[in-house]
Amino acid sequence: MISLRRLAALACFALSASYALAANPVVDPPAGKLEGRSEGAINAFKGIPYALPPVGQLRWKAPVAMPRWQGVKSAAAFGNACMQPISKLPNIYTDDPGPVSEDCLTLNIWAPANAKNAPVLFWIHGGALVGGSSAEGMYDGTKLAAHGVVVVSINYRLGVFGFLAHPELSAESSQGISGNWGILDQIAALKWVQQNIASFGGDPANVTIDGQSAGGLSVMYLLASPMARGLFAKAIAQSGYMITTPELKETKYGLPSAEQSGVALATALHKPDIKALRAMDAEDLTSAAAMALFKPFGAVDGHVLKRQLVDTFDKGEQAPVPLMAGFNSGEIRSLRVLAPPVPASAADYEAIIRDRYQDLADDFLHLYPSTNMQESIFATTRDGLYSWTAERMVKKQTALGQPAYFYIWDHAYPAAGSVGLHGFHAEELPYLFGTFERVGPHWPKPPKTPEEKNTSETLMGYWISFMRTGKPEAANAPVWPVYDSTAAYLAFQEAPRASTHLMPGMYDHVEKVVCRRHASGDQPWNWNFGLAAPKLPAKTAACP
Repeated sequence: MISLRRLAALACFALSASYALAANPVVDPPAGKLEGRSEGAINAFKGIPYALPPVGQLRWKAPVAMPRWQGVKSAAAFGNACMQPISKLPNIYTDDPGPVSEDCLTLNIWAPANAKNAPVLFWIHGGALVGGSSAEGMYDGTKLAAHGVVVVSINYRLGVFGFLAHPELSAESSQGISGNWGILDQIAALKWVQQNIASFGGDPANVTIDGQSAGGLSVMYLLASPMARGLFAKAIAQSGYMITTPELKETKYGLPSAEQSGVALATALHKPDIKALRAMDAEDLTSAAAMALFKPFGAVDGHVLKRQLVDTFDKGEQAPVPLMAGFNSGEIRSLRVLAPPVPASAADYEAIIRDRYQDLADDFLHLYPSTNMQESIFATTRDGLYSWTAERMVKKQTALGQPAYFYIWDHAYPAAGSVGLHGFHAEELPYLFGTFERVGPHWPKPPKTPEEKNTSETLMGYWISFMRTGKPEAANAPVWPVYDSTAAYLAFQEAPRASTHLMPGMYDHVEKVVCRRHASGDQPWNWNFGLAAPKLPAKTAACP
């Protein structure tokens, strides 16, 4: 016979067990029941599959929606990172991606426990379309979600798995296309969010896409793609680059077609067909593609991407949504591989520029003088990629009648400044996510001072306000003016500062260069600015 004391103990145990079980949030969206983890006032759901694993015969296929699963799926841990080469030369961006696999199409959600119709941030990680993961500690969404928003981060196929085009793969498609698998993954994840996010307290009608670097390029792909139309309400592009996109089937702008690049890779790997490539071990294929210098980019296929990004934005065919876009003052300080070496003398520098830039050489040398060649080289590459892109985006979005906001991140802190990395590429990310303690092992550590915390809170405030209303505002901070005809911008320095006409002459100069290259049809506008530039085509009536 059980004693009263024993019964009371059992009752207490059962009660405490029920509390423990109740501490883990369970939701029942259309995708299937999920059990997450409670992180105080925030519920976190990690490693949620949004599509079937793209393995075997699904390798190099459009993502297939995951059918509703049975029972309750655990969402306690991040999913695998997508296949990627692991760097053997550490740099500030080196971080452990964790386990890698082709089975990687998952997303993560951080949501306030009481969220209802909350704005949704859809985060796309960077990494040159070849690396990175949504599980990186710097992207933890807990602190952003604490401000009353739902944060979603995603994995998408990278490298050869995400961007291989090939005539055989195009023949498998009813549309005759291939190569944009990683973009299609992002679109599939957006569709999943539309169908399921309300169960987590998010508003599917108020989704803001945001990404940095290759994530910023992805934001442009999504703005341009007809297939993504209606899946998001606002967009943010951080350090994106509006580079030349290979055409699927045509050699153009000095680039081989995407299909030609795929055939060249198969030849380099001694694989006669797609069947043989599909039979390769994923890790072996990743390493072999990297050794063969396969470069992953989207492809202009007439469906996922109808035309070059510059043409889409010129024609006003991008999604008509409010936009924020910007860049960092020291982008190239941490990306020195993109910067040509400094010439032996100022005379050599000027001679090369005059040879390459022809009638625009004086304009170039005014903007990027020989008096400090290293700084001019950094600025040239930064502006040809990032500064011009951000300003072009806000100009074109303004022309659509949409509110657009332009920024430069020019913030200083000791650990970055001491190693010559003031305003480096991606420096703003731990400020945006409030994850100073979660940066990678080689990242210059932001100090945990009240001043830096205030900078982080202000940055979050602008972003969250934009997500809510389409207008960025922050407490005890300057008004961020719309770009419009005044060319207004916000500079994130020791404190935010609003002004107009950032870097006069920069945009017009790069625009002329890109216009001439585009019109010639045989030059790309990628990483070939300044000393790395080919000889500039002659001006025309359309391109002065």
